[in-house]
Amino acid sequence: MARITEAVGSAGVVVDVGAGTGSYEPRGTVLAVEPSLEMIGQRAARPPAVQAVAERLPVRDNAAEVALAVLTVHHWTDWRRGLAELRRISSRQVVLAYDPRKHVEFWVTREYVPEIAGLERGRPGADEIAEELGADRVEVLPVPWDFTDGVFPAYWRRPEAYLDERVRRNSSAFAQTDPEAVRRGITKLRRDLADGTWHRNHADLLEQQEIDVGFRLITSRA
Repeated sequence: MARITEAVGSAGVVVDVGAGTGSYEPRGTVLAVEPSLEMIGQRAARPPAVQAVAERLPVRDNAAEVALAVLTVHHWTDWRRGLAELRRISSRQVVLAYDPRKHVEFWVTREYVPEIAGLERGRPGADEIAEELGADRVEVLPVPWDFTDGVFPAYWRRPEAYLDERVRRNSSAFAQTDPEAVRRGITKLRRDLADGTWHRNHADLLEQQEIDVGFRLITSRA
Protein backbone atom coordinates (compact mmCIF):
# COMPACT_ATOMS: atom_id res chain seq x y z
CA MET A 1 0.00 0.00 0.00
CA ALA A 2 2.88 2.36 0.76
CA ARG A 3 4.26 1.85 -2.74
CA ILE A 4 0.86 2.54 -4.31
CA THR A 5 0.42 5.65 -2.19
CA GLU A 6 3.85 6.87 -3.23
CA ALA A 7 3.04 6.31 -6.91
CA VAL A 8 -0.27 8.17 -6.62
CA GLY A 9 1.51 11.04 -4.86
CA SER A 10 -0.42 14.18 -4.04
CA ALA A 11 -3.17 13.62 -6.60
CA GLY A 12 -6.40 15.05 -5.32
CA VAL A 13 -8.77 13.24 -7.68
CA VAL A 14 -8.29 9.48 -8.00
CA VAL A 15 -10.65 7.06 -9.74
CA ASP A 16 -10.15 3.44 -8.64
CA VAL A 17 -11.09 1.08 -11.49
CA GLY A 18 -11.86 -2.54 -10.67
CA ALA A 19 -11.87 -1.43 -7.07
CA GLY A 20 -13.32 -4.51 -5.40
CA THR A 21 -13.89 -3.86 -1.71
CA GLY A 22 -11.49 -0.90 -1.74
CA SER A 23 -8.58 -2.50 0.08
CA TYR A 24 -5.99 -0.45 -1.81
CA GLU A 25 -7.65 2.92 -2.18
CA PRO A 26 -5.36 5.82 -1.27
CA ARG A 27 -6.37 9.22 -0.01
CA GLY A 28 -7.73 11.30 -2.83
CA THR A 29 -9.98 8.55 -4.17
CA VAL A 30 -13.28 10.15 -5.11
CA LEU A 31 -14.92 7.35 -7.06
CA ALA A 32 -14.63 3.58 -7.34
CA VAL A 33 -15.72 1.60 -10.39
CA GLU A 34 -16.54 -2.06 -9.79
CA PRO A 35 -18.65 -4.54 -11.83
CA SER A 36 -19.61 -6.77 -8.88
CA LEU A 37 -22.53 -5.70 -6.70
CA GLU A 38 -21.35 -8.18 -4.08
CA MET A 39 -17.98 -6.41 -3.86
CA ILE A 40 -19.63 -3.00 -3.77
CA GLY A 41 -21.78 -4.19 -0.89
CA GLN A 42 -18.64 -4.96 1.14
CA ARG A 43 -17.13 -1.48 0.76
CA ALA A 44 -18.38 -0.17 4.14
CA ALA A 45 -17.64 3.56 4.55
CA ARG A 46 -15.25 3.90 1.62
CA PRO A 47 -15.66 6.43 -1.24
CA PRO A 48 -18.77 6.02 -3.41
CA ALA A 49 -18.81 3.32 -6.05
CA VAL A 50 -20.60 2.85 -9.33
CA GLN A 51 -21.29 -0.51 -10.96
CA ALA A 52 -19.55 -0.48 -14.34
CA VAL A 53 -16.76 -2.16 -16.29
CA ALA A 54 -13.33 -0.80 -17.15
CA GLU A 55 -14.03 -0.97 -20.87
CA ARG A 56 -16.87 1.57 -20.52
CA LEU A 57 -16.12 3.95 -17.68
CA PRO A 58 -18.98 6.33 -16.80
CA VAL A 59 -16.50 9.17 -16.30
CA ARG A 60 -15.87 12.18 -18.52
CA ASP A 61 -12.57 12.83 -20.31
CA ASN A 62 -9.71 14.03 -18.09
CA ALA A 63 -11.88 13.95 -14.98
CA ALA A 64 -9.18 12.45 -12.75
CA GLU A 65 -5.58 13.20 -11.95
CA VAL A 66 -4.91 9.48 -11.46
CA ALA A 67 -6.70 6.36 -12.67
CA LEU A 68 -5.76 3.49 -10.36
CA ALA A 69 -6.13 -0.22 -11.19
CA VAL A 70 -4.92 -2.78 -8.64
CA LEU A 71 -4.70 -6.45 -9.67
CA THR A 72 -7.70 -6.15 -11.95
CA VAL A 73 -6.53 -5.81 -15.57
CA HIS A 74 -6.20 -9.60 -15.98
CA HIS A 75 -9.95 -9.91 -15.27
CA TRP A 76 -11.04 -7.46 -17.96
CA THR A 77 -12.76 -8.78 -21.09
CA ASP A 78 -10.88 -6.37 -23.37
CA TRP A 79 -7.86 -5.20 -21.41
CA ARG A 80 -6.52 -2.91 -24.15
CA ARG A 81 -9.81 -1.07 -24.36
CA GLY A 82 -9.85 -0.80 -20.57
CA LEU A 83 -6.37 0.74 -20.54
CA ALA A 84 -7.46 3.19 -23.23
CA GLU A 85 -10.30 4.20 -20.93
CA LEU A 86 -7.85 4.81 -18.08
CA ARG A 87 -5.87 7.11 -20.35
CA ARG A 88 -9.04 8.88 -21.48
CA ILE A 89 -10.22 9.80 -18.01
CA SER A 90 -6.89 10.67 -16.36
CA SER A 91 -3.59 12.43 -16.85
CA ARG A 92 -1.70 9.67 -15.02
CA GLN A 93 -2.23 5.94 -14.62
CA VAL A 94 -1.06 3.71 -11.77
CA VAL A 95 -1.53 0.00 -12.43
CA LEU A 96 -0.54 -2.92 -10.23
CA ALA A 97 -0.25 -6.00 -12.44
CA TYR A 98 1.81 -9.17 -12.57
CA ASP A 99 3.80 -11.43 -14.85
CA PRO A 100 1.70 -14.58 -15.48
CA ARG A 101 4.87 -16.51 -16.33
CA LYS A 102 5.93 -16.22 -12.70
CA HIS A 103 2.63 -17.73 -11.61
CA VAL A 104 3.03 -20.56 -14.13
CA GLU A 105 6.44 -21.28 -12.60
CA PHE A 106 5.15 -21.00 -9.02
CA TRP A 107 5.47 -24.27 -7.09
CA VAL A 108 1.69 -24.58 -6.53
CA THR A 109 1.11 -24.55 -10.28
CA ARG A 110 4.16 -26.52 -11.29
CA GLU A 111 3.83 -29.36 -8.77
CA TYR A 112 0.22 -29.50 -7.64
CA VAL A 113 -2.36 -27.76 -9.84
CA PRO A 114 -0.82 -27.50 -13.34
CA GLU A 115 -4.25 -26.64 -14.74
CA ILE A 116 -3.77 -23.13 -13.35
CA ALA A 117 -1.12 -22.59 -16.04
CA GLY A 118 -3.76 -22.62 -18.77
CA LEU A 119 -5.62 -19.83 -17.02
CA GLU A 120 -2.50 -17.75 -16.45
CA ARG A 121 -1.17 -18.07 -19.99
CA GLY A 122 -4.29 -16.38 -21.32
CA ARG A 123 -3.86 -13.30 -19.13
CA PRO A 124 -2.05 -10.08 -20.10
CA GLY A 125 1.39 -9.69 -18.55
CA ALA A 126 2.76 -6.64 -16.78
CA ASP A 127 5.19 -6.06 -19.64
CA GLU A 128 2.33 -5.97 -22.17
CA ILE A 129 0.35 -3.60 -19.99
CA ALA A 130 3.36 -1.31 -19.53
CA GLU A 131 3.97 -1.23 -23.28
CA GLU A 132 0.32 -0.48 -24.03
CA LEU A 133 0.36 2.42 -21.57
CA GLY A 134 3.75 3.71 -22.69
CA ALA A 135 4.85 3.42 -19.07
CA ASP A 136 7.34 5.82 -17.53
CA ARG A 137 8.27 3.43 -14.74
CA VAL A 138 7.89 -0.24 -13.83
CA GLU A 139 8.80 -1.29 -10.28
CA VAL A 140 9.29 -4.82 -8.98
CA LEU A 141 7.22 -5.48 -5.85
CA PRO A 142 8.68 -8.49 -3.99
CA VAL A 143 6.34 -10.42 -1.70
CA PRO A 144 7.52 -10.94 1.91
CA TRP A 145 7.05 -14.34 3.49
CA ASP A 146 4.40 -13.02 5.91
CA PHE A 147 2.42 -11.01 3.35
CA THR A 148 -1.09 -10.32 4.67
CA ASP A 149 -2.85 -10.01 1.29
CA GLY A 150 -4.18 -13.41 0.28
CA VAL A 151 -3.33 -13.24 -3.43
CA PHE A 152 -2.42 -16.53 -5.12
CA PRO A 153 1.35 -16.68 -4.40
CA ALA A 154 1.17 -14.88 -1.03
CA TYR A 155 1.77 -18.08 0.93
CA TRP A 156 4.91 -19.13 -0.94
CA ARG A 157 6.65 -19.96 2.38
CA ARG A 158 3.50 -20.99 4.26
CA PRO A 159 2.20 -23.93 2.21
CA GLU A 160 -0.20 -25.10 4.90
CA ALA A 161 -2.36 -22.07 4.15
CA TYR A 162 -3.37 -23.53 0.78
CA LEU A 163 -5.12 -26.38 2.59
CA ASP A 164 -7.65 -23.83 3.86
CA GLU A 165 -10.66 -23.61 1.55
CA ARG A 166 -11.19 -19.96 2.55
CA VAL A 167 -7.72 -19.09 1.27
CA ARG A 168 -8.37 -20.84 -2.04
CA ARG A 169 -11.82 -19.27 -2.40
CA ASN A 170 -10.27 -15.79 -2.20
CA SER A 171 -7.84 -16.49 -5.05
CA SER A 172 -9.05 -16.28 -8.66
CA ALA A 173 -6.36 -18.76 -9.72
CA PHE A 174 -8.09 -21.45 -7.65
CA ALA A 175 -11.64 -20.17 -8.03
CA GLN A 176 -11.48 -20.21 -11.84
CA THR A 177 -9.77 -23.61 -12.14
CA ASP A 178 -11.56 -26.96 -12.41
CA PRO A 179 -12.55 -27.88 -8.81
CA GLU A 180 -11.58 -31.51 -9.33
CA ALA A 181 -8.09 -30.49 -10.46
CA VAL A 182 -7.77 -28.29 -7.38
CA ARG A 183 -8.98 -31.11 -5.13
CA ARG A 184 -6.38 -33.52 -6.54
CA GLY A 185 -3.61 -30.98 -6.14
CA ILE A 186 -4.50 -30.08 -2.58
CA THR A 187 -4.72 -33.76 -1.64
CA LYS A 188 -1.19 -34.24 -2.96
CA LEU A 189 0.02 -31.12 -1.13
CA ARG A 190 -1.51 -32.32 2.13
CA ARG A 191 0.31 -35.64 1.74
CA ASP A 192 3.63 -33.95 0.90
CA LEU A 193 3.36 -31.69 3.93
CA ALA A 194 2.57 -34.61 6.20
CA ASP A 195 5.59 -36.69 5.16
CA GLY A 196 8.02 -33.77 4.79
CA THR A 197 8.37 -33.96 1.00
CA TRP A 198 7.44 -30.33 0.45
CA HIS A 199 9.93 -29.07 3.04
CA ARG A 200 12.72 -31.17 1.58
CA ASN A 201 11.99 -29.97 -1.96
CA HIS A 202 11.71 -26.31 -0.97
CA ALA A 203 14.24 -25.91 1.80
CA ASP A 204 15.69 -22.93 -0.09
CA LEU A 205 12.41 -21.00 0.25
CA LEU A 206 12.41 -21.41 4.01
CA GLU A 207 15.59 -19.33 4.20
CA GLN A 208 14.26 -16.38 2.18
CA GLN A 209 12.49 -13.31 3.52
CA GLU A 210 10.93 -12.20 0.21
CA ILE A 211 10.77 -13.34 -3.41
CA ASP A 212 9.74 -11.95 -6.77
CA VAL A 213 6.49 -13.61 -7.81
CA GLY A 214 5.88 -11.22 -10.67
CA PHE A 215 4.09 -8.21 -9.20
CA ARG A 216 4.86 -4.93 -10.95
CA LEU A 217 3.78 -1.36 -10.21
CA ILE A 218 3.36 0.50 -13.50
CA THR A 219 3.06 4.28 -13.77
CA SER A 220 2.39 6.29 -16.90
CA ARG A 221 1.43 9.80 -17.96
CA ALA A 222 -1.15 10.03 -20.72
